[in-house]
Amino acid sequence: MPRAKQRTPELRDRVVAVAVELLEGEGVAGFTTRTVAARAETSPPAVYEFFGDKAGLLREVFFEGFRMLRREFDSLTETDDPRADLIALAQCYRGFVRSHPTLAALMFERPFSDFDPGLPEMRAGSSVRAFIVGRVRRCLDAGIIAGDPTDVSLALLALIQGLAGSENARRLGTTAAAVDRRWNLAINALLNGLAG
Repeated sequence: MPRAKQRTPELRDRVVAVAVELLEGEGVAGFTTRTVAARAETSPPAVYEFFGDKAGLLREVFFEGFRMLRREFDSLTETDDPRADLIALAQCYRGFVRSHPTLAALMFERPFSDFDPGLPEMRAGSSVRAFIVGRVRRCLDAGIIAGDPTDVSLALLALIQGLAGSENARRLGTTAAAVDRRWNLAINALLNGLAG
C-alpha cells in the first residue's frame, strides 16, 4: 500500500525556507524546483501541489522576502530623534540587502524570466512601504525635512537600493571606511536637501 501524502503546513513552510536558502546559496542559476524538493526532503509533485509551478514557488519566496524585511524593520527602536531613526532604517535596509543579495534581487529586480510580479506581488511590500512612510512622516512632522511623504519615501528607497546594489557589486569603494563614508554622504545629502 502506498504511503499517504503528507501535505502539511509545516512541510509548506519548510519548502519555502529551503527555497530561500537555496536562492541565497546557489543564486538564480542554481534555483530549481527539483533541488528545492530534494533539500526539503519531499518530492517535486508536492512542491507543485503547494505552489503550482516554479513561478508560484518564486512568488512565495518573494512574499517571504518582504516578511523578512518587515521583521528587520520591526526590530528597530523608535527614539525621540526622527532623523536618526530614518538613518537607522536606511542602515537596516542596507544590512538586509547585504545579507540577502539574491533575495533582494528577486524582490526589487527581475532575475527570473518565468516570474514577473504583478499587482498582488507589488502589494506584498505595502507593510514595508508603510513603515518607511511612517518614519519619513515623523521627520516631516518634526520640521526636519519638507515634502510629500510618499515622494520622499520613494526617493529615499531609490537611493538606498542604488547604494546597496553598488556596494554589493563592489563599486562603492575598496575599504569599509570608504563605503560607509559614501553611504553617509548620500543619505545626509538627501536629508539636508529636503530640510524644511
